[in-house]
Amino acid sequence: MTTRPFRMIDVFPSSTPQSGNPLAVVLDAGGLATEQMAAFAAWTNLSECTFVLPPTDSVADYRVRIFSLTTELPFAGHPTLGTARAWLDAGGVPRTPGRVVQECGVGLVPVRIDDEALTFAAPPLIRSDPVDDPDLAVALSVLGVGADDVVAAEWIDNGPGWLGVLLSSADAVLALEPDLTARAGQQSIGVVGLRPPGSEDD
Repeated sequence: MTTRPFRMIDVFPSSTPQSGNPLAVVLDAGGLATEQMAAFAAWTNLSECTFVLPPTDSVADYRVRIFSLTTELPFAGHPTLGTARAWLDAGGVPRTPGRVVQECGVGLVPVRIDDEALTFAAPPLIRSDPVDDPDLAVALSVLGVGADDVVAAEWIDNGPGWLGVLLSSADAVLALEPDLTARAGQQSIGVVGLRPPGSEDD
């Protein structure tokens, strides 16, 4: 049985260790089948797991495949940063000093290296358009809110796709009691609310 090293990365931690968003990174994923990657990602029971491969684009430092518990994603934010950190910590040397170029499902994503900090600009959205009435009705039913509370709704997809809903206030978001059982098999829903400038953060 072949064994492969992987690293657990704590992405976006506060000052307390193990307080961020965990990510598993398989650094030598060459030869693994898609089914094996998906099975390992599910086994980790983490929101995402990445697999580092040789790049197919000469500009890239490496290629990465990103898996959630249930599907492969063309792009996701915390896996991008966590994979870059794991690759650098394992001795990866960028082709261009101060910048790692990741190849993934949406193309090339440059990650800037500032001392120990890593930053990137999110790639263009794959999908960004208004939500039609039937899809919005399903989302509002899951959220338990009426159409009068909605300021705007839009598809937001740069890898993990979301139906984004903007409510009239942050208090309306905090008061939500969504029916999570009704969401089974439906599109993921993200909700934000307006808060007046100068108001206290919650």
